[in-house]
Amino acid sequence: MSQETNARPRRTGRRAGNPGTREAVLDAAREVFADRGFEGATIRAIAALAGVDPALVHHYFGSKDGLFLAAVQAPVDPAERVPDIVAAGADDLGANLVRLVLSVWDGPARPAGLALLRSATTSERAARMLREFLLSRVLRPVLASAPVPAAEREVRAALAAGQIVGLVVTRHVLRLEPVASAAVEELVAAVGPGVQRYLTGDVDLGGSLVR
Repeated sequence: MSQETNARPRRTGRRAGNPGTREAVLDAAREVFADRGFEGATIRAIAALAGVDPALVHHYFGSKDGLFLAAVQAPVDPAERVPDIVAAGADDLGANLVRLVLSVWDGPARPAGLALLRSATTSERAARMLREFLLSRVLRPVLASAPVPAAEREVRAALAAGQIVGLVVTRHVLRLEPVASAAVEELVAAVGPGVQRYLTGDVDLGGSLVR
């Protein structure tokens, strides 16, 4: 009589949870988010690229929002504070947005934020992720409450982003004085009106800017 073996057939198919699965999902997420943006990306597409079941993505990250924040290595989720920015009204959007940015970059999350910014200067994919982070988590939600035509929101978001990123680079990367050591409220007073103008003010958006 032949002895039966206890060996089981090797399983094939989608990758189960293992130490490399989470990183595989994050890498796939960065590619899909960079290519399609936050709105265009889906958990199903990311899971397919990573070779895992979509349920496993939800298990690790909970939601598309959680996956995006992990993929971009965001120090905080600014979307949680957008309601506070818009609650004060449209006239204070610029000042409150600058105050939010500085509160993040001047706080404990600064090292993670600087790592994200520096990665964006050397990697096109990281740059696309940072761009999508600023637009989808901060500027689009803020501008959704602004009294400006919907067709102008993207260009206004881009112009405001230039001011915000420029401030962060000046203060924390180049460390140019007196900006580097200025008090937060001094910078809010100095930079906030410029950001406000791009968000809601009178800006010549003719020609090719508004598509």
